[in-house]
Amino acid sequence: MDALGDYIIQKQLGEGVFGAVYLAEHRFIKRLFALKALPESFSKNPAFIRRFELGIAQIASLDHPHIVKIHTVSCQDDQYYIVSDPLLNDAQESGSLESWLETRGFDIKEEEVEQLLRQVAGALDFAHEKGVSHGSLKLSNLLISETKEGVHLWLSDFGVARLIGERPFLLKLCEKMGQAFSEEGVLVKKDARFVQSFGFLAPEQKEFSMEISERKADVYAFGTLAYYLLVKRMPEGCFDLPSQCLPECTLQWDLLLRRCLQPKAHLRPDCLLAAMDETLRAVPEKVSSLMNLPDIEARLESVNQLAFEFRQKNAAAMAAAEALKPVLRPQEISRPQYEPDPGAVFQRDTVVSHYTPKVVEQNELEPLMTEMAVIPGGSYMRGSQEGARDEMPRHEVRLPSFALDVHPVTNEQFVRFLQAMGGEKDHNNNDIIRLRDARIKRSAGKLIIESGYAKHPVVGITWYGALAYAKWIGKRLPLEAEWEAAASGGLAEASFPTGLQIERSQANFFSSDTTPVMSYAANPFGLYDVVGNVYEWCQDWYAYNYYDASMVEPERPSGPPQGVYRVLRGGCWKSLKEDLRIAHRHRNNPGALNGTYGFRCAADVAHGDFA
Repeated sequence: MDALGDYIIQKQLGEGVFGAVYLAEHRFIKRLFALKALPESFSKNPAFIRRFELGIAQIASLDHPHIVKIHTVSCQDDQYYIVSDPLLNDAQESGSLESWLETRGFDIKEEEVEQLLRQVAGALDFAHEKGVSHGSLKLSNLLISETKEGVHLWLSDFGVARLIGERPFLLKLCEKMGQAFSEEGVLVKKDARFVQSFGFLAPEQKEFSMEISERKADVYAFGTLAYYLLVKRMPEGCFDLPSQCLPECTLQWDLLLRRCLQPKAHLRPDCLLAAMDETLRAVPEKVSSLMNLPDIEARLESVNQLAFEFRQKNAAAMAAAEALKPVLRPQEISRPQYEPDPGAVFQRDTVVSHYTPKVVEQNELEPLMTEMAVIPGGSYMRGSQEGARDEMPRHEVRLPSFALDVHPVTNEQFVRFLQAMGGEKDHNNNDIIRLRDARIKRSAGKLIIESGYAKHPVVGITWYGALAYAKWIGKRLPLEAEWEAAASGGLAEASFPTGLQIERSQANFFSSDTTPVMSYAANPFGLYDVVGNVYEWCQDWYAYNYYDASMVEPERPSGPPQGVYRVLRGGCWKSLKEDLRIAHRHRNNPGALNGTYGFRCAADVAHGDFA
């Protein structure tokens, strides 16, 4: 492998359970990155693609000094790869904790162990608060470097096990463990790490349990790491605690390990830093009086029974006390006094008062208009013979000339419309926009745009909101046939606006957010972001078999007369390449809202005859 996308492979840094890690240089900015390439077989697994699309953005948002930062995720020739910072030593090799321990001959002091563990605990606690778990903590994905301030540690491969899936991850690990042994049954040294990785799995992970808490599994792996750093071996079977084999230790490691290595997941601590603070410097007299693990579990399980007995006794005592209370003598109740004429309060003067309607201040705001490109009238091909059923048959349609906005409507344009409307509902009480999905927020009664998003396309728009905006500025929504003709750029056999193929340098797709409009090159008709960035609402109702009718009536087809869904076109910032095909059709309820729906406007031209 010589290259992946825009990255030139320099060398291989290592290989894990899933895929290899390469050192690569970006061909344009000339900077080194670490690329984790996932097996090509994953791209054919719909379950993996679904988990990957839902989870990678949340993982990439983690920003912590002890977590390796993910810069981007991409796909080249059906192979997914994750781009992150390269953490290299002086020999330009990946400095893992495992290799660092070997160079020091496992000579590591107790205070150094605590320093390293606090860095790991801080990173795990931070990620757990964000709803992200590591899932496969082990020595090989702990990277380390020595600075003037001391030893600095990073956690890599965050959440990869969750994206791949718990069962595929464990099955692949077992396969690697089997391959780590030679034909004579001798463990191959370079592959011994796979067998060691199995020791970091929690008991419920090894049992393929259906109720695995990845957060609690991280806590167990943390306890395994702590034991390994202290005792220099894995905590397998009936193992000695640090107080038994390391009498020189001054901190109370036994109590921390007892809590983290609990076989029952619900007994493990929730916060690792808090657990370290509570246990490592606990008073020795209290620690020595602690029971062993079976006694602790038995006591915890009996707490509910003790509480029930206490409540029963307490209820009986309260009933006895209630019986001893004195009975109060009945009090005298005086008869209430009534008004002699109760109806007098309803007698009013019958003169009708003059109604004065409330004066409502009209917001006179000038819209920010978008430059438009004129699409020449004529014959255009529509649909695809290789696509989905609703794209067939491929046929010819005839359209008069029309105009289309050169880019989707932006946040700074749409916020003026909301100010003019005075709210997020149209005159029929339909939702226009859902602000929690948009980059427009309401603060102290005023509408504001999040910093840096003024030129980004507006999102969270319903079909009703797109239609209302178009009417406000004197335009309309494009017909589906018009949108497809404009997207083709006049290229008869093009699959994408760029031709037969499209790359991530040509459109915003399979990314983590929208980009400013006009960030990519225009198509031959001068239209920007015609695919990618946001899905765009069209005027038409949707029907999966409508192209059968469109083929018979090719003159400016305007969609079915009625339906349930409205048409969306063009793919969005988190779409796969397949969704960016010109012929690809998408649809949803006209009242649907999410962070990927936007629009652009169309207009008739003065001389719109067919060419």
